[in-house]
Amino acid sequence: MDTLEIKNTALAVSYAILEGRWNDLDNLLDKNFTYTGDGFVFTKDEYIGFMQDMKAAFSNLKMEFPQILVDGDHASVRFISTAVNTGKFMGAPANKKDLEIHGIFIRKVKNGKVMQEWQSTDLLGVMKQIGFGALLGYSIFVGLFNVKQKRPVRKF
Repeated sequence: MDTLEIKNTALAVSYAILEGRWNDLDNLLDKNFTYTGDGFVFTKDEYIGFMQDMKAAFSNLKMEFPQILVDGDHASVRFISTAVNTGKFMGAPANKKDLEIHGIFIRKVKNGKVMQEWQSTDLLGVMKQIGFGALLGYSIFVGLFNVKQKRPVRKF
């Protein structure tokens, strides 16, 4: 695959998520796809379930990709997401706030499929926007009582 094909395949995953095209997302990810990011490791189906949960919790979700670098079979993408938190997500209640989320993901592309993704999100920036106290309280509760998050489940 050439550089443009790798870039387009890496971005196609994000566009499929944004548009809720779950079958397209399924076809873009290798059957052995893995996601590692922000403290999580997901299989392909868990990743799709996580993205479905995210789409359900955040309305008006949009993404910009100001920088994209391709090196070999890896595409590194800086993203800026904007959304309104209108639903429960990862155990935290909706707060109806407008959010701007910055981060970077790297996707490994081979034979037209995304094999792996690694992501890092500016979680401190997110905490400042949604209210540090609420998130800190939630984090302490989860940490102190060792509350296990349910694994994401793919809806369809």
